[in-house]
Amino acid sequence: MWTQGESESNSAWFPTIDKPNQKSTSEVSMTVPAKYVTLSNGKLVGQVPAGAGLRTDTWKMEEPHAPYLFMMAVGDFRITKDTWRGKEVSYYLEPQYAAQAKQIFGKTPRMMEYFSQLLGVDYPWNKYAQVVVREYVAGAMENTSASLFGDQAQGTARELLDWEYAGVEREVAHELFHHWFGDYVTAESWSNLTMNESFANFSEVLWAEHEYGSDAAEAQGDLSLRAYFRDPSNYTKPLARYQYADKEDMFDAISYQKGGNILNMLRHHLGQEVFFRGLQRYLKQNAFGTGEPHQLRLALEEVSGRDLNWFFDQWYYRAGHPIVTIDYQWDAVRKQQAVIVRQTQAGTPFVLPLSVDIYTGGRAQRYPATLRHAVDTLYFPAATKPDLVNVDAEKVLVWQKKDNKPLADYAYQYRHAPRYLDRREVLSAAKAQLPDPAAQKLLVAGLTDKSPALRGMAIELLDLKNAALRKAATPILAKLAATDSSVKTQAVALTALGTLQDKRYLKLFTKALESKSYQVQGAALRGLLALDAKQALTRATAFEADNNGALTVAIVQVYGKAGGPAQWPLVLSKFDVGSPQSRFDMLPGLGELVGRLDDPTALSQGISRIKDMAVRYKQYGIHVPLIELLRQIQQRHSSRPTAAQATELVKQAVIEIEAAT
Repeated sequence: MWTQGESESNSAWFPTIDKPNQKSTSEVSMTVPAKYVTLSNGKLVGQVPAGAGLRTDTWKMEEPHAPYLFMMAVGDFRITKDTWRGKEVSYYLEPQYAAQAKQIFGKTPRMMEYFSQLLGVDYPWNKYAQVVVREYVAGAMENTSASLFGDQAQGTARELLDWEYAGVEREVAHELFHHWFGDYVTAESWSNLTMNESFANFSEVLWAEHEYGSDAAEAQGDLSLRAYFRDPSNYTKPLARYQYADKEDMFDAISYQKGGNILNMLRHHLGQEVFFRGLQRYLKQNAFGTGEPHQLRLALEEVSGRDLNWFFDQWYYRAGHPIVTIDYQWDAVRKQQAVIVRQTQAGTPFVLPLSVDIYTGGRAQRYPATLRHAVDTLYFPAATKPDLVNVDAEKVLVWQKKDNKPLADYAYQYRHAPRYLDRREVLSAAKAQLPDPAAQKLLVAGLTDKSPALRGMAIELLDLKNAALRKAATPILAKLAATDSSVKTQAVALTALGTLQDKRYLKLFTKALESKSYQVQGAALRGLLALDAKQALTRATAFEADNNGALTVAIVQVYGKAGGPAQWPLVLSKFDVGSPQSRFDMLPGLGELVGRLDDPTALSQGISRIKDMAVRYKQYGIHVPLIELLRQIQQRHSSRPTAAQATELVKQAVIEIEAAT
């Protein structure tokens, strides 16, 4: 049993004014069957028998916190205990996952130390617990001193091999950072949710930077920013929002991803030391109270001595972002490099401080500049034509740009500019000009990039139908598939090689099936299927006792192409227990097997599952391809004894899908 308070749900189980600007201490007593473990905010101050087989636990929080942060959890948990500066740090997991507790949550004390030192405010609560529950309604929740995670945060030792930073470790940092921004100082209202969620999103970059370096930090920030850019409806709403249809609308890619990147931009503008002194002042001035963007601005102005009204006006209280085109002109007579930046978004131009790096002879000279107008022309001294002009050299601006650099400049940028986002930008530019041999060389270079994220990106951008590119890339892909340090990169390389259906890679796929990574095994099994369906079926059957994630999806795909009635019960059971995403991934294999089986029961079961997915997720447009899948199944049964049944089931399913709202 667990509770979820945010945004205004805790008044369902205790009387309160359910608003974020309320603060109180708390004392929670739970009477439960004695075999269960309980968790709530603060300290466990009492455990007493409460009758036959019952026990009452009392938890007390002596510092004030907001009503939405009160919590209860009860279950068959195993507690793994840790410490930070004498305070208890504990991890509550189901018994079968307890052995992985330290692997999943064990960095928590180091995170607490790092964030305490960075912010100049020690972790302010008397303990820190993290509990994993089933059927949770969101990713995780920063209940004061007792964060709660969905079951994505527990796994077997093998499952953990496939985990990435952007999954659970990022969430651990996010919920912990909330204990300063959200719990210690709480958004004054949901309109000011940025004071909670933007900071927690920003912490994902901070911890990646501290633990894994600048490439990992930029990769995480970029992942967030692209989530914001993906939905144009985000462009019409400001970060601090005083009009909304429903408070739940505030929990979006503006409050989280855009806001986190705005804080990162502000950090670079003010400098690391000044920025974090400003955050310290904001936290201390508003301790155990509430905050809004104006208070953050005032704190940062106090420590920096700089006016920041312009920054907050355009980034917190104005919607959208700059959309720019960048052009270049070198004047040999004046020995001058011009950079022309046009802001093409509607409304007043943004004020954009930035850095420009001018590369000549392998060395870079950095120049500060500020854009203020719809069209700005920046001039820089350049005795010879620069090898590269790198605008926004720190790669921190929240903008969309069309950079009209020639491909030769991008090639130079890949070799000389130092940042992850410099190199990512080059790979994107190369993809857009793929017929050019120079662009192909850049993608091949990307296959050996130091960042596993960029190696994977380069693989996915390859066009292996191009003979020259295929010849250059496949030897590297084979090496990546066999030996890369990242299991995700191995899997992506195996997937790419699988598209070639080349028997030269049969041994490679077979060897990769011995990997401990489900992700690698899944990619290898799919590659094997294209070359030897009979062998793939034999290997898939051997994996039935131990499979998960990508391997489960691959098994279903194999059974779809090569399986029979004996495999249907496993396909059905795996589909029924899978997450929504895994069920989507299994649908092609499930649909293919249903289309091949002369089994009225399987036909009915399969069509029912596809129909249910189409209805449940119709709002995302998934119903269109699923109706097509149903009609393909009907067509495949058209000459069989099941033809009439298939026609009627599909007809009825389509009616229900189209009628669903």
